[in-house]
Amino acid sequence: MHGDIAPGQALTLRGIGKQYDVSMTPVREAARRLVAEGALTMSPSGRMSTPELSNERIEELAALRALIEVELATRALPRAHLALIERLQSINGAVAEAVAHRDAVSYIRTNLEFHRTLYLRAQAPAMLAMAETVWLQMGPTMRALYGRLRRTEPPQYHRLIIAALRAGDEPGLRLAVRSDVTQGLRMLAS
Repeated sequence: MHGDIAPGQALTLRGIGKQYDVSMTPVREAARRLVAEGALTMSPSGRMSTPELSNERIEELAALRALIEVELATRALPRAHLALIERLQSINGAVAEAVAHRDAVSYIRTNLEFHRTLYLRAQAPAMLAMAETVWLQMGPTMRALYGRLRRTEPPQYHRLIIAALRAGDEPGLRLAVRSDVTQGLRMLAS
């Protein structure tokens, strides 16, 4: 989810078990679940790897993000209190720091923390689980994208999201979230 593993990287159950110091049974079960959620692919021979997404798949996942995450943000708006807005500003500061250090994994991690912090206020656990499944599928691809981009500033849309929350501006929030979750993915698909 956080882009720790590059797209197409091969994985072995034994290697994962060794890395996390766990037995094969939980590794096998976790791998099975991640394959079912689309976060890993498994060949007929049993070779596991992170997905290498086609342009069509990227566009599909971007459309899902635009639907689900805009709805989550909209549901969170009535519960967006000052402490939440301050927390989002703080996280956005960490996003800016990751961008300044050109650290793709930290960028992805803090960017998802920003979104998850907002979406938790929606009190819609099924929708949040769906968004997280999309994030799982996108992690390696997001790493590839942010590794290629030479950003020097955090995403402008985070500031717009915060401003819309502060103003109670639902249309502005919907537009800012939709723009934020799709703009990078469009660059990747082009």
